[in-house]
Amino acid sequence: MPVAETTRITLPVEGMHCAGCAGRVERALAALPGVTAASVNLATRRATIEGEAIEAGALRAAVEAAGYASPEQATEIAVGGMTCAGCARRVERQLAALPGVNGASVNFATGRATVRHAPDAVDRAALESAIREAGYEPVAEAVPGDRAGHGARAISEESELRRDALVAAALAVPLFLVEMGGHLLPAVHDAIGGVWNWVQFALASAVVFGPGLRFHRVGWPALFRGAPEMNSLVALGTLAAWAYSAAVMLAPGLLPEGSRHVYFEASAVIVALVLLGRWMEARSRGRASAAIRRLLDLQPAVARVERGGQEVEVPASGLRTGDVMRLRPGERVPTDAVVLEGESHIDESMVTGESVPVRRTAGDVVVGGTVNGAGALRLRATAVGSGTVLARITRLVEEAQGGKLPIQALADRVTLWFVPAVIGVAALTFLGWTLLGGGVAQALVAAVAVLIIACPCAMGLATPIAVMVGSGRGAELGVLFRRGAALQALQGVSVVAMDKTGTLTEGRPALTDLVAAPGFEETALLPLIAAAESGSEHPVAAAIRAAATERGISVPMASDVQALPGMGLRASVGGQRVEIGADRYMASLGVDVSPFAAAAARLGEAGRSPVYAAVDGRLAAILAVADPLRPSTPAAMSTLRGMGLRLAMVSGDNRRTAEAIARPVGIDEVEAEVLPEEKVEAVRRLKGRGALAFVGDGINDAPALAAADVGIAIGTGTDVAIESADVVLMSGDPRGIATAIALSRATLRNIRQNLFWAFAYNVVLIPVAVAGLLSPVLAAAAMGLSSVFVVGNALRLRGFAP
Repeated sequence: MPVAETTRITLPVEGMHCAGCAGRVERALAALPGVTAASVNLATRRATIEGEAIEAGALRAAVEAAGYASPEQATEIAVGGMTCAGCARRVERQLAALPGVNGASVNFATGRATVRHAPDAVDRAALESAIREAGYEPVAEAVPGDRAGHGARAISEESELRRDALVAAALAVPLFLVEMGGHLLPAVHDAIGGVWNWVQFALASAVVFGPGLRFHRVGWPALFRGAPEMNSLVALGTLAAWAYSAAVMLAPGLLPEGSRHVYFEASAVIVALVLLGRWMEARSRGRASAAIRRLLDLQPAVARVERGGQEVEVPASGLRTGDVMRLRPGERVPTDAVVLEGESHIDESMVTGESVPVRRTAGDVVVGGTVNGAGALRLRATAVGSGTVLARITRLVEEAQGGKLPIQALADRVTLWFVPAVIGVAALTFLGWTLLGGGVAQALVAAVAVLIIACPCAMGLATPIAVMVGSGRGAELGVLFRRGAALQALQGVSVVAMDKTGTLTEGRPALTDLVAAPGFEETALLPLIAAAESGSEHPVAAAIRAAATERGISVPMASDVQALPGMGLRASVGGQRVEIGADRYMASLGVDVSPFAAAAARLGEAGRSPVYAAVDGRLAAILAVADPLRPSTPAAMSTLRGMGLRLAMVSGDNRRTAEAIARPVGIDEVEAEVLPEEKVEAVRRLKGRGALAFVGDGINDAPALAAADVGIAIGTGTDVAIESADVVLMSGDPRGIATAIALSRATLRNIRQNLFWAFAYNVVLIPVAVAGLLSPVLAAAAMGLSSVFVVGNALRLRGFAP
């Protein structure tokens, strides 16, 4: 991103603690090529750099290489007037050239520019000015979450294209029919020839300078700036055909007698067909972005809120954090909230992808946009507006749809030079046909066909339109791609490494076994044991209490509770002495645990540590608490193995427990007894076996997620895991891992199909047009259909099923 004149750039620098730190940063910046002066202010934590031909990205890299950080922010701007991938590349280059900009990405399919820059280094006005200098127009967008405003620009564009296409078709069809019919009935054609030429002139002029004016308004200025694009090709082709025909009519003496043919119908039909193609493309692109509109439609328009002792209806956009709301059966939850009263089942499928409604009662969290079941609920709003889960999901989907995949780089390079190359080929075609004796008319037809058949749009749409549809379909299935590039990276993984707790397992201990000794009943023992554990914060105690609650057992009061560190605890419950602990505690009490030797061995093989209970000095029960596998884990692992992936588990548990979990579900490799800070090293070891995706809860596993080729956070819709990894599985179901990988593979397969078609179409048909074997009218139809084909192929991803 070279800058031709002396430039001053200011960067924030984080992590400096002393003057020595500031000096190191200063020296690192001053050593860069083109930098003439660099100063670092420790108090303001900012660096000021002056020089020529300096790059903001290189400055930031130098700061990071010195051991410090230079944060950046992203600004998004909608860009109007782009009609092909070449337009997007020109805007991208203009934005990237601004001082302080670290990088720019413009997505033709979404019509959005994303600019990465240091905070306060460049303002929005400068970015908008750069877009205008490139020949396009920044567009004001709706406020995020505004359903009425979202997509209004696309709807307006489609409406204008429909109007222009229909007007152009209505004027061009008579031209086409009469002209083609004249070839079948020459006598009729000769009879109306004189008058008909003037009718053709009028109709063609109305099309070329009416609906077709949009091509000239954008195409010619771009051509004169030395940056021709798709509109330039259409403007050149149609104006050449119209002007030649007008010259034949108005000044026939200027042309050889054998070349006095008019092509008014070609100029008019080309405009009509190109507009029809663009209208169809706009409609298809609208369907491609339907996922975001469906997400926004989940937000109900109104909410019933308790205010001033009364229940009133207010717009959902007017809700405030802390508002108490009433929710009736069948209604959508207005915003993220916690249940105060009531019990119901909530359908969270459109947020998590999980089709089974989940039970929600007092104290549970509910997500805005989900559907209430048969119960009535009283809720307190915990987040509103842009802070809700639904808004965050929408924002993540938009970011993923606006991202660029590495596979798109080749298409971007080609489209940047494609239009100028086509204009050159068309000029050589005209010259060649003229010199070879084909006549001016034939030379014109061939050159116009070359201009019209070329379609950089298909190449530019091949990748972003598939990313739009693929990431949108993922959101519907509860799979969020936080970055579009993750779609490409995920399809190439060969190893999937998973954290155990909370990923493969439920993430909370549960009572898995309770075997009563002869003379005792399980139903009588559990209340005693739960009562004794009521004062303990140990996970084992919590699991036992939860088991009693789930079974609806009334737990009596305990007294004289005494915890014995490393051994167990004792308490008095209903006049009975209850003692709970490991085998060594029982041995100290003189209680023989050998009757449970077989059960203890079985629990040990299953990776569960046995705990014993004694009542009044007699062995009463053996019980075990463990973190159970999620019910869907075995099926998820089986699916992943069937996809040809190698599976690994990274766990802090002892090896026996970890392998007891891994072995039954077919996990190939276990990294056990790994401390949290050691997970990164474990991930690096596993990466030696191939491209690796790491699956964790997105919080404790953040370093490992970052170290993997693709980080997948598994959690719930309300988890901060949404902000952690490359991919987020909203439902917390490990089956989502296979869904994400399969969707990634399907999307990349679709992109490759699109790119093959786009390149093959141009490689095959441009030479056909050069050879004079393609009429301009057929060229216009083929050009329009090529873009529609690419978009239509991408839309097939909407039918992707896990």
